[in-house]
Amino acid sequence: MGEKANSFLETEKIGVLMRKYAVPCVISLLVAALYNIVDQIFIANADYLGSYGNAANTAVFPITVVALAIATLIGDGCCTFVSISLGAGRKDDAHKSIGSAILLCVIVSLGLTAIYLALREPILTLFGGRVNEETFRHAKEYFFYIALGIPFYMFGQAMNPIIRSDGSPKFAMVSTVAGAVVNVILDPIFIYCFKWGMMGAAVATVAGQVLTAALAVWYLRRMKAVSIECSSFRLYGPIAAQYLPLGICSFLSQFSLVISMAAVQNMCTKYGALDPVFGQAEFSHIPLAVLGIVMKFFQIVISISVGLAAGCIPVVGYNIGAGRGDRARQLFTRLLAAEAIVGATALVIVEFFPRQLIGIFGAANESAYYTDFAIRCFRVYLCMMPLATVNKGSFIYLQALGKAAASTGLSLVREIVFGVGLPILLPQAFGLSGVLYSFPVADILTFVICVAVIVYTYRKLEARNPAKLPK
Repeated sequence: MGEKANSFLETEKIGVLMRKYAVPCVISLLVAALYNIVDQIFIANADYLGSYGNAANTAVFPITVVALAIATLIGDGCCTFVSISLGAGRKDDAHKSIGSAILLCVIVSLGLTAIYLALREPILTLFGGRVNEETFRHAKEYFFYIALGIPFYMFGQAMNPIIRSDGSPKFAMVSTVAGAVVNVILDPIFIYCFKWGMMGAAVATVAGQVLTAALAVWYLRRMKAVSIECSSFRLYGPIAAQYLPLGICSFLSQFSLVISMAAVQNMCTKYGALDPVFGQAEFSHIPLAVLGIVMKFFQIVISISVGLAAGCIPVVGYNIGAGRGDRARQLFTRLLAAEAIVGATALVIVEFFPRQLIGIFGAANESAYYTDFAIRCFRVYLCMMPLATVNKGSFIYLQALGKAAASTGLSLVREIVFGVGLPILLPQAFGLSGVLYSFPVADILTFVICVAVIVYTYRKLEARNPAKLPK
């Protein structure tokens, strides 16, 4: 295997490594994001569920994001630590961190499921699930089955980056895609044929998650660069204290989104009730349902953004461990360009094709108010996506460099300070429209700060190793 495992990360062309690692990671995260979105599409087009089911789906969605946040804290942190350890030739640290991460993920996921089941109604109330009785009924049903699948979901998501750090990004991608395919096949069967409603959508999702988790277990028994031993499966405190901070940015990017969602969804419900149209009982759930759809589209875009950056973690970590700051700097340049392109492409779609987007989610079966609000929501809420993708890529890249404090600080500013503060403040002046304005304003303010951090990072990498790598 040579003196160092994965030594090609220090010698292969940067462009080749980006394609090898980032593309499978993008597909993996994109498919993971599609789990909930696929449910929502089938729910929306079932005439006995429709926008009530959509609103219920939106109210439940945050619990999966919390689970994903914890899974990425463990998985991305371990992935970064393993990559740096392998680059520095510390294989013993690598296998201990993986065993510790597996054990920690299992324990935490079981605990989280127990909390969800015990606090189902308060959690749904927090995220706007009580907007009306029909929505609340669907939400409770969907919540129960999704909660039961949390351990499988978290395990699959936490192991995905660890598998990538072992040099197998394609397997990580295939395991996630396989689960999503199962979900897509079962959703129409359970919802349309068996008429299982929200339960059917949830069971289809969990079935896919079980398959992804099973494939991860299969791979862990056959790792390449790292050998897992019985002694690996202990909660090594000193090692966990090193890898968990490296996953803080990934954790905050997801968990802080939940806090922001709580603020946005509650403000949406509060100011929607004051609206002349949405204040009427039969239309009261529309803002929540529409906002959920728009946020799901954003989740697709941000999954691509995060995938591009997270896919670079093994490459960046290895080269930083090997003292190759020049390669880390070149990779940062290419990543920022790719993030800007993703955001610009998404912006064109939401500005020019919002009617087509909302049509996918059953608009033909809904009132004109549903479609009109959705078009406005797409165009306003997501109008700064190029800045959002660049911001997100920068946060994760700093994490890959081992700069957990800077990465964490930026994430907190975006998602907590701006992501919660603005949805609370702006509606006081602009009503329901203020909720929509809060998202682009937060991205603009964050980008101003992010530019300074990007410039500083470039200078530090250049000072570390000013050598220029040929294209």
